[in-house]
Amino acid sequence: MREPDWRDDAVALTSTLIANACVNTGDPASGNEIASVRTIQAYLGEDGTVIEPLPGRASVIYRMPGTVRGAPRLLLIPHLDVVPADPSEWTHPPFEGVRTGGFVWGRGAVDMLNLTASMTSLYKALRDGAIPPPTGDVILACVADEEAGGIYGASHLVDEHWDLVACDYVLTEVAGPTLHDEGRGPALPVTVAEKGPAWRSVTSTGIAGHGSQPFMRSNAVLTLAHAFDRIGSANQPVLITDEWLRFLPHLPVDPPIRSLLADADTVDEAIVRIAERDPTLARWVHACTHLTFSPNVISGGTKSNVVPSHATGDIDVRLLPGQDATDITDHLRKVLGPDTFEDLEIAPVLEMAANGSPASGPLWEAIADAADHHIGTRTLAPSMTPVTTDARFFRARGIPSYGVGLFDDTVTLPEMLGMFHGADERVSEASIRSTASFLATVVERFSERIVPGP
Repeated sequence: MREPDWRDDAVALTSTLIANACVNTGDPASGNEIASVRTIQAYLGEDGTVIEPLPGRASVIYRMPGTVRGAPRLLLIPHLDVVPADPSEWTHPPFEGVRTGGFVWGRGAVDMLNLTASMTSLYKALRDGAIPPPTGDVILACVADEEAGGIYGASHLVDEHWDLVACDYVLTEVAGPTLHDEGRGPALPVTVAEKGPAWRSVTSTGIAGHGSQPFMRSNAVLTLAHAFDRIGSANQPVLITDEWLRFLPHLPVDPPIRSLLADADTVDEAIVRIAERDPTLARWVHACTHLTFSPNVISGGTKSNVVPSHATGDIDVRLLPGQDATDITDHLRKVLGPDTFEDLEIAPVLEMAANGSPASGPLWEAIADAADHHIGTRTLAPSMTPVTTDARFFRARGIPSYGVGLFDDTVTLPEMLGMFHGADERVSEASIRSTASFLATVVERFSERIVPGP
């Protein structure tokens, strides 16, 4: 029988973190990440430094000193919170951390508790001497609130407690399965960039009146509903970025489709063709090549027999690299028409530019070293994610930040994409172990690459 090792800890810890159900609804009172902070403290056998800006909204930080004073510092920053889940949609309960059939099931298995557990067990292995000590400091920051913008987690740490997370390089999410192309061989995706969240609130006004007499009434709910219908059904602006072109050669699609995806005039045609076989992949490709607008919340009115005088709504807007607020305004004015646009009050809720890191440098090369060691290739696929991660707070300070892991072939890229915030989220136990091993190799090779010269 195989002797258990620290990689097995990562599997068990993933299950426990899922069962803690640190569900972040966006309400500041939700999350309760303190439950998983307590789990990590018990596993590591030390308290670390706990930062709790609101009751229960806790992050915990540890530091492993390096062997060379002044050597570059590496931050591992996974998050503890997860999004809600409807148990009726799941094969196994989403908050029990069920282990069956070689998988760990539950909300957060992919996003990103497998990495949280892998990074935590890696830190323990470093501290306890199971892995050679790092050249520079290794910092582990398991943080709250990533799923609602990081206000009470990474953003708070960067703004208010920089001394705890000050670093020179970052490893976090998003990780994905190895990509295979018969003509090019395997490539390991590494997240190097992400779109910028630029959410907007929209308010419409009308004139209150009796609901029994709607004829020619100025109904704020109808005004906003019509506006949202136009925004949601309009073609969204295309932009083929350098980030997309660098990843495109590794995308698992047929070469003719890949050629269409490189051209702004034909990308939508290609997305429609992809959607015929794989709607999940098509949605991801669309998000990576378009400035997207998704009207997701609308509310208004006070009573069923009162014509509403006010209605409000929220739009999830995501910027591509090189885009800014002007692009948002131009598109909304074009889609709504100048009169409707001027009649609505549109205000920013969250405003962050897309950002990215160079696909070069000692951490990038250490990731390539680890890929070569574990899967026999140095080919990395630099990818941009349409979602936001805690990496953006560090990239904004010029710190190279990457998301990477090592998964087996039991789940394809489209399948994994569908699990993010979806039903039946799961990760294979073998993938958790291999990710922990992979990250250990990254840290080891990074240490070798940053040793100061004589």
